[in-house]
Amino acid sequence: MTSLKEVFAQKFGAASSTSYFSPGRINLIGEHTDYNGGHVFPAAITLGTYGEARKRNDQKLRFYSENFKELGVIESSLDELVYKKEDSWANYAKGVIKYLKAAGHTIDTGLEVALYGNIPNGAGLSSSASLELLIGVIAEDLFQLELTRLDLILIGKKVENEFIGVNSGIMDQFAIGMGQKDHGIFLDTNTLKYEMVPVKLGKYVVVIMNTNKRRELADSKYNERRGECEEALRRLQTKLAIQSLGELDVATLEANREVIGDEILFKRALHAVSENQRTIEAKKALVAGDLVAFGQLLNASHASLKNDYEVTGLELDTLAETAQVQPGVLGARMTGAGFGGCGIALVEEKQVPAFKEVVGAKYLATVGYACDFYEAHIGDGSRKIEEEA
Repeated sequence: MTSLKEVFAQKFGAASSTSYFSPGRINLIGEHTDYNGGHVFPAAITLGTYGEARKRNDQKLRFYSENFKELGVIESSLDELVYKKEDSWANYAKGVIKYLKAAGHTIDTGLEVALYGNIPNGAGLSSSASLELLIGVIAEDLFQLELTRLDLILIGKKVENEFIGVNSGIMDQFAIGMGQKDHGIFLDTNTLKYEMVPVKLGKYVVVIMNTNKRRELADSKYNERRGECEEALRRLQTKLAIQSLGELDVATLEANREVIGDEILFKRALHAVSENQRTIEAKKALVAGDLVAFGQLLNASHASLKNDYEVTGLELDTLAETAQVQPGVLGARMTGAGFGGCGIALVEEKQVPAFKEVVGAKYLATVGYACDFYEAHIGDGSRKIEEEA
């Protein structure tokens, strides 16, 4: 933060007024269930986006990121809150301000914001939702807005869907906005009912494995998979009174296989339904302190994402399947949308150095370039950083 304060003063000619932090997120289990009316189980992590900000006394908006130094200070204004490709990452910030104002909140002067993020860009740890919630808490604090955290979460999702044009669910913003240290969020995406579940890992840590293969959600097969699930649901609705695949169990789906009448569509629905069941079981396992059962569910999740949903690929399969057979590993899976991005592994802490060495060497030999590893600690959600006394 000290370094970012200096950057702010250098870029904007005066000191910032306040410091903020917004985390990234991992999803422990429950992949591609959020738009199928199922459960997800994300957690905020201690990697994230730091911000320094202050109000201006005119209508100007000025944004600077240490991660995109080459773009310099990106300027806009309160009467110019439109998407512009050349404004790059600052479009997320403009979108949040636009929708806060549209919801009737008073933002009557401009802002200056300097950012630094230590979430690897494009890794699938949700740097965009981290940024949305960061701008939200900055505006909430500086303009004394009357907002619930759910208001900010829904505005972040709206920015993603309507301003940026990515057809994503609510999980990322929810995890980042609601995160609590050492807790996962067991969220029913149909009702938004949620439960904070203690994640007590004991001698184990979550290791994030980054493929270093960029994947842009808008360009991936995300929308294709979503469409396949919608078509499977539409066919099932000719016989079953259901609103989402999340309402089914595997036995009921199997019994109605012929109603879907297409093997690909059946496999997509099977993943959505079985992954929802695994997520419910994973919550029970963590509550019971059964990390072995939890790890086995991670492995089963990856197999389903590979075989039924077909969103993994060489990079993620190499990481997850190599990780699964290492000493001290309870389970591993891809996390996020797939087609690149990251995997996670539950690894005994003393085995982490050897784990990184062996999995890293196998990945390099198989894929031809290096992966990266980060130890993830589960942290709190987006917030103002109070000055140390």
